[in-house]
Amino acid sequence: MKSYKNCQSCGMPMKKDPNGGGTTSNGKKSTMYCSYCYEGGEFKQADWTAAQMQSFVKGKLKEMGFPGFVAGFFTRGIPKLERWKKDW
Repeated sequence: MKSYKNCQSCGMPMKKDPNGGGTTSNGKKSTMYCSYCYEGGEFKQADWTAAQMQSFVKGKLKEMGFPGFVAGFFTRGIPKLERWKKDW
Protein backbone atom coordinates (compact mmCIF):
# COMPACT_ATOMS: atom_id res chain seq x y z
CA MET A 1 0.00 0.00 0.00
CA LYS A 2 1.24 3.48 -0.88
CA SER A 3 2.37 5.79 1.92
CA TYR A 4 1.24 9.40 1.78
CA LYS A 5 2.95 12.48 3.24
CA ASN A 6 -0.42 14.14 3.85
CA CYS A 7 -3.79 12.81 4.97
CA GLN A 8 -5.88 12.16 1.86
CA SER A 9 -8.99 13.50 3.59
CA CYS A 10 -7.94 16.75 5.34
CA GLY A 11 -4.46 17.39 3.96
CA MET A 12 -2.70 17.46 7.33
CA PRO A 13 0.95 16.31 7.21
CA MET A 14 0.95 12.71 8.48
CA LYS A 15 4.05 13.43 10.58
CA LYS A 16 1.95 15.93 12.60
CA ASP A 17 -0.58 13.22 13.57
CA PRO A 18 0.02 12.36 17.24
CA ASN A 19 -1.19 8.78 16.57
CA GLY A 20 0.85 8.30 13.40
CA GLY A 21 -2.25 7.77 11.25
CA GLY A 22 -5.78 6.48 11.50
CA THR A 23 -6.68 2.79 11.81
CA THR A 24 -8.18 0.34 9.36
CA SER A 25 -11.04 -2.01 10.22
CA ASN A 26 -8.52 -4.68 11.30
CA GLY A 27 -6.68 -2.22 13.58
CA LYS A 28 -3.64 -1.60 11.36
CA LYS A 29 -2.30 1.91 10.83
CA SER A 30 -3.63 3.73 7.81
CA THR A 31 -0.92 5.20 5.58
CA MET A 32 -3.55 7.25 3.75
CA TYR A 33 -5.64 8.98 6.42
CA CYS A 34 -4.88 10.67 9.77
CA SER A 35 -6.41 9.70 13.10
CA TYR A 36 -8.55 12.86 13.11
CA CYS A 37 -10.34 11.69 9.96
CA TYR A 38 -10.23 7.89 10.01
CA GLU A 39 -10.68 5.29 12.75
CA GLY A 40 -11.59 1.62 12.64
CA GLY A 41 -11.89 1.69 8.86
CA GLU A 42 -14.47 4.50 8.83
CA PHE A 43 -14.37 8.25 8.32
CA LYS A 44 -15.23 10.23 11.44
CA GLN A 45 -16.97 12.83 9.25
CA ALA A 46 -18.51 10.33 6.84
CA ASP A 47 -21.22 12.66 5.50
CA TRP A 48 -18.98 15.69 4.85
CA THR A 49 -18.25 17.11 1.42
CA ALA A 50 -14.85 18.37 0.31
CA ALA A 51 -16.12 21.95 0.76
CA GLN A 52 -17.15 21.22 4.36
CA MET A 53 -13.71 19.73 5.07
CA GLN A 54 -12.05 22.79 3.53
CA SER A 55 -14.09 25.11 5.74
CA PHE A 56 -13.35 23.06 8.87
CA VAL A 57 -9.59 22.87 8.20
CA LYS A 58 -9.45 26.59 7.34
CA GLY A 59 -11.06 27.33 10.73
CA LYS A 60 -8.57 25.09 12.54
CA LEU A 61 -5.62 26.77 10.81
CA LYS A 62 -6.94 30.21 11.79
CA GLU A 63 -7.31 29.00 15.40
CA MET A 64 -3.64 28.00 15.25
CA GLY A 65 -2.74 31.56 14.24
CA PHE A 66 -2.43 31.25 10.47
CA PRO A 67 -3.68 34.32 8.54
CA GLY A 68 -6.85 33.75 6.49
CA PHE A 69 -5.12 33.93 3.12
CA VAL A 70 -2.55 31.31 4.22
CA ALA A 71 -5.31 29.04 5.56
CA GLY A 72 -7.09 29.41 2.22
CA PHE A 73 -3.90 28.57 0.33
CA PHE A 74 -3.29 25.43 2.41
CA THR A 75 -6.85 24.17 1.98
CA ARG A 76 -7.32 24.82 -1.74
CA GLY A 77 -6.01 21.37 -2.66
CA ILE A 78 -8.40 19.40 -0.43
CA PRO A 79 -10.88 18.58 -3.26
CA LYS A 80 -8.01 16.92 -5.18
CA LEU A 81 -7.11 14.50 -2.37
CA GLU A 82 -7.88 10.80 -2.85
CA ARG A 83 -10.99 10.78 -0.61
CA TRP A 84 -12.67 13.54 -2.62
CA LYS A 85 -11.62 12.67 -6.19
CA LYS A 86 -14.96 11.01 -6.90
CA ASP A 87 -16.76 14.29 -6.04
CA TRP A 88 -15.41 16.32 -8.97
